[in-house]
This record gives sequence, structure tokens and C-alpha cells, in this order.
Amino acid sequence: MPRITTVLALALLVVPAPSAEARQPGQSPTTRSPWRAADGVTVDEAGDPQYSTFSLCAIDPATGQSGAAVTTRVPFVGRAVPWVRAGIGAVCTQASTMVEYGVRGLDLMAKGVEPKDAIAQLLAADAARESRQLGMIDMQGRAAAHTGKGNNAWAGSRQGKHYTVQANIMVGPEVVEAVATVFEATEGSGMPLAERMILALEAGQAKGGDSRWGNLQSAAIRIADPNDPGRGNDYIALAIDVGEHAEPVGEMKRIYYTTQRRLGYRTFSQVEGPDVVELKRMLHAVGAWRPTLAAFPEAPKAPNAREMQALRASNPARADALQGDARAAAAAFARDYAQFDAETIAAVDAFRRDHKLNFSGNPPGLVDDRLVAALRAAYLQARRAPR
Repeated sequence: MPRITTVLALALLVVPAPSAEARQPGQSPTTRSPWRAADGVTVDEAGDPQYSTFSLCAIDPATGQSGAAVTTRVPFVGRAVPWVRAGIGAVCTQASTMVEYGVRGLDLMAKGVEPKDAIAQLLAADAARESRQLGMIDMQGRAAAHTGKGNNAWAGSRQGKHYTVQANIMVGPEVVEAVATVFEATEGSGMPLAERMILALEAGQAKGGDSRWGNLQSAAIRIADPNDPGRGNDYIALAIDVGEHAEPVGEMKRIYYTTQRRLGYRTFSQVEGPDVVELKRMLHAVGAWRPTLAAFPEAPKAPNAREMQALRASNPARADALQGDARAAAAAFARDYAQFDAETIAAVDAFRRDHKLNFSGNPPGLVDDRLVAALRAAYLQARRAPR
């Protein structure tokens, strides 16, 4: 299995307390104290949004995918931090976020500029470079990151052959270690790149993540795939934004698992029980299930408890035999009438078709509110009809 090359970019920046006053239209941002935009994001004196965060940029050489995933204790992080482009790579621009660095970084890598040189070019004339944080990776697996000296504790970094990690205002270095460890551990597992990235962020969040507890939280992920044009012909195969949530990474994971139908998004088992018996009874009554069956049988009754108790005292062997026969009869009835089997699924589908209940995307044997309402109405009509 080809190695998955990664950049882990985790950073936080001290955010001054926002002003109680919002900047008025036309007013220079440099004449005010930091303020909050309408969506709640703190904006500094230069007008830059403050996304103090931890994020992950990665590529999967086997699929050609590139991805950027991020979470922070600021709302709507997906609007500014993660940037991906099919066949080019990924960028995360955060801390005192210069949003333009996302597109510009991808443009530079598209020209063949290595990430370390692209970062140097982007920051060369940036007077606020020490408040910036950038992580970049290209499709050759070349990765680099910058964390300015203006980022505060807990602040640190870790670089390796396949990733780089930066963090600021984390609860501690254990956040960085958890993200890196989990992402590396899933290499070669066959998991999609998106799932690996989400699980890595989840591990960092579980360690405490961003230390600004009590703030609004958000998360986002972008996956670019040269083999998937996406919905907008932009080759963004996956885009999930959790604009605000008490557990944003957990919610992002739920959305991903549900929409991608990944194992774990639902619980399931063999379906059987009295509701299935009721379903088959009604389908039989309207002629949709085993119409040749003369009458739908009743479930076998269990032996009378008092009688069985008395019989056990006088004839234990006979009591055991009757109990065994009752269990066998119950099992046989359940096998024939209480299991949602292929025959019943076919009957449900036929009933849905005949009653114009088929809709695009319905799975086989769908028993939903529409089906139950229509079937009950048909069953009652059939029961009332003269025999």
C-alpha cells in the first residue's frame, strides 16, 4: 500500500478580548480595538479573522486525493482555514488568518513551487507574519509549515518525514501527539482519506484541543479528488461544515459516516419480532404475501404456568417434554412468520409499487410511515369486506 504523505498543521493565536462595539461601515479597522464580525468571529485590528485552531492537511497518493480538516473554538472555521485543489495539494491558513493565502498557496504549488518556498514567498512582505500560521502540502508529498513567534502557549511544533505539526493555545502537547499518532496509525488501513483525517482530529479533541473552553466551536473538512468532479465540477469530492456545535468533530464524524454510509453510522441486526408478524398478517390479508395460505395462523400459546408447575411436581419428564414442544413450536412460528426475510421484502416492494409508494432512493423492503399507513388502511378494508 503506498504511503500516505501528510502535513499536520495545528496552531492557535492569542485573541484579544473583542470590543463591545462593532466597526462601523467605512471605518478603518486599524482605528478600532479588535471586534467581532456578525458571525461571531473575532477580527483583529488589521481586519484579519482570528482562527486559532488545529488542522490537518494530507494527501493520499493511492487515490490522488488531497484534504484539509480543521476544528477550533471559533464559529464557521470552514469559511477561512481549509483549502484544497485536485491534483495540487492542500493549505490551511490560520491563527491571524490571511484567507487569501489559501488560494495563493495553491496557485504557487500549481506552478511547481515547493511548499516551503511558497510559504516564504507568501510571508516575505507580510508585516504580520509572526501572527500567522500556515500548513501546506503538495501532491509530491513535499510539506512545510510556519508558526509565527506571536503564537502563545501552549505553542510548539513537531516535524517528521510525512507530516508537520504546530499548535498554540492548546491544552498541551498531547493534542499534537494524539493527532499525529492516530493519523499515522491508520496508514495502510484501507480507510478513506477523509475518515483518517476526521479520526485524527477526534483524537486531538479528546485530549482537550483548543484551551479556550466555553467559546463557540466549529469544524470543517475538504477533500479534492481528480477522479471525482463533485457537484460543482470543482473536483471537491467532500465538503462538510459544522458552523457551530458543542462537539463539532463528533458531529462532523456523524455527518460523514451517515452520508457515506460508513460502517457504524447505524446499528442493525436480523430483524424479527411481533411487528414483523403483524406486517405479514396484513400483507397476507391484502393478498400481497402467500395468497395461497388459507388463513394466517396465530402464534402458539405457551403452556399455562400454574398447570406446568403442578405437572412438574407430579411428572417432571412430561413437563420437560411439553416445555420442549412449546419452545420448538414457538421457534418454528418465528422462523416462518416473525422474520423479515427476502419473501417479505418482495411482498413489501410489490405493495409499494401497487399503491404508488415507490420513490427514488427507497431501499428494498422499506417499511416507513407511508407504507404502514397505506397497509393498515388496505388491511382494514380487506377485513371488513364480506367473505
